[in-house]
Amino acid sequence: MKKVLVVAYHFPPGGGPGVQRVLKHVTYLYEAGWKPIVLTVENGDFPARDESLLEKIPDHVDVHRVRIYEPYDLYRALMGKRSAAIDVNVNKSSSQRSGWKERLAEFIRATFFIPDARVGWLLTAVKAGRELIERENIDAIYTSSPPYTCALIGRALHRQTKRPWVAGFRDPWTGFLTTPDRWFLPAAIDRSLERSVFAEADAVECAWQGIIEDAITKYPTLDRSKFHHVPNGFDSNDMPRVTYVKNDVFTITYTGSMYGRRNPAKFLRALEMLESRGVLAPENVRLRFVGRFGDDVRSMLDASRFASSVENIAYVPHAESIAYLMQSDVLLLIVDEAKESAEIVPGKVYEYIGTYRPVIALAPHGSAIEQLILETNAGMSAPQEDVEAVATIVATMYGRWKNDEPMAAPNIELVGKYERRESAHYLARILDALT
Repeated sequence: MKKVLVVAYHFPPGGGPGVQRVLKHVTYLYEAGWKPIVLTVENGDFPARDESLLEKIPDHVDVHRVRIYEPYDLYRALMGKRSAAIDVNVNKSSSQRSGWKERLAEFIRATFFIPDARVGWLLTAVKAGRELIERENIDAIYTSSPPYTCALIGRALHRQTKRPWVAGFRDPWTGFLTTPDRWFLPAAIDRSLERSVFAEADAVECAWQGIIEDAITKYPTLDRSKFHHVPNGFDSNDMPRVTYVKNDVFTITYTGSMYGRRNPAKFLRALEMLESRGVLAPENVRLRFVGRFGDDVRSMLDASRFASSVENIAYVPHAESIAYLMQSDVLLLIVDEAKESAEIVPGKVYEYIGTYRPVIALAPHGSAIEQLILETNAGMSAPQEDVEAVATIVATMYGRWKNDEPMAAPNIELVGKYERRESAHYLARILDALT
């Protein structure tokens, strides 16, 4: 079999959607003729850990773990924090940061950690990757970003070994909502690195179409033909054996992280609007939030008139998270309030529709998410700022639930297009073309 070196920071026992994408790629590449050899971190500082995912790594996947020099221990010492799960309160806009320690930490991050805080992995990963390529006679390289340091590792290995390289991206690089507020010199360096990766990679694999549009808009001279949209998806093999039974109260579930501009403020206002009209009372609904949430989001939930309806569940293993979805009456999807929101398609959207439970999506009109929800007939969508429309959707879903009427009728054939296996096979075809 041909062999591909997969460079990924986010890999089990790390948790989250970024881990799912690369884990499913390496799972299903094998049946498409490619043996994956994974280069990942030995001591990763993951926002979330899911030890259960270690059991999901197939026996045919060789995993090599290399030490990384992480800066977050210094950050926590400066901030007086102990928890590893720092991202939900670190990823704030500049206007949300308070205190000289937070501002100093952000200045250091923006000035010295280019392209990101994982840049120390270059010191060990390039050497280890080159040795693997030579020893295993590897045919091609695939990198999964963010962190964008993985792309720089791929670029270095591509230059040194001349192996074909596919640079994979789950999010845009510079100018994205998670990009640090850099001053002009580090910003220019970051853009230079970004452009060189896009230019030197033999192919660029993107989780959503907006990543391609963002790259071509920034650098119009790039060869568009080497950019490929390989969507995220869901894996029906991961779906637990759970049968949906109507809940005793109308149960709406959100899974994932929530902080900063991704928050439930408008959704809570819509609920309060329905309460004032006598449509929905707090005792009629269960609001289940599963995952990691910033302090600002917790404050919103606590201050809401529906605080008594809220059920907070900390981060759980992936299979358990899906089980919560499958046991819910309705699923809630909230997209960041940002300029990029029209193009963002988080990986969990596909898991939502893969459960065949009805979805309430708070997403911009004409956005990629709205199109996906409507295309698959998975639920209903409204912009966050249109609180009246959000309230109408909730009231409609609640009314149908009370009357035992279908709340959505997902198109099974169209939903099936987004199986993880299909995306991995697409990546295999890209690798085949390059080799």
